[in-house]
Amino acid sequence: MYHEKQSKQLCLLHSLNNLYQKEVFQQKVLDGICSVLSPDTFFSPHRSILGLGNYDVNVMMKAVQVMGHEAVWFDKRLHPSVLVLKHVVGIILNMTTSSYIPPFHRKHWIAIREVGGKFYNFDSKLKVPIEIGDESHLKSFLVEKLKTNEVEMFIVVEEDTHKSGSWKNS
Repeated sequence: MYHEKQSKQLCLLHSLNNLYQKEVFQQKVLDGICSVLSPDTFFSPHRSILGLGNYDVNVMMKAVQVMGHEAVWFDKRLHPSVLVLKHVVGIILNMTTSSYIPPFHRKHWIAIREVGGKFYNFDSKLKVPIEIGDESHLKSFLVEKLKTNEVEMFIVVEEDTHKSGSWKNS
C-alpha cells in the first residue's frame, strides 16, 4: 500500500496521493491550482500565506477534477448507509484538529479507500494506514466521525457516477 506521511501543512497533498495510491500530485501542482483559482491575487486565499500548504476545499475539488473525478460533499443529515461503495473511488475527510496554540484550530485532510477488499484510513499523521474493515465497519466508522461538527466528508467518484447519482441509494 502506498502511504505518504505528514510534511509541513501538506495533508491535502498527502491525502490525494494516498487516495490514488501513488504520487500523482506535488506541492507545485497544488500551488498552480491555487493560482488558477485566484489568478489576480499575490497571496492566494486557497493556501497558507507562508507557502507551506494548508490548502482549502477548492484546491481539493479542482485536483480531483484533474483526475477525471468529482468530490461530492456528503450531507451529514444522511446516514452513510446510503453510500453505494462499489461506485466510490474513495472518501476524503476534512477534520478540525487542535493547534499547538490554543484556542486556534486547524483543518486536516485524510483519505479513506478500499485496498484488497478492506477499507483503510490513510491519515498522513499515522505511521502506517489503519485497517477499518469491510463495508459495515466503514459505515460505522463514518457514523462516528460525522457525529461532530468538526468533520466534513467528500465522496470521490467518477464524473459519470456523479452525473447519474449512482454513488448513493435514493
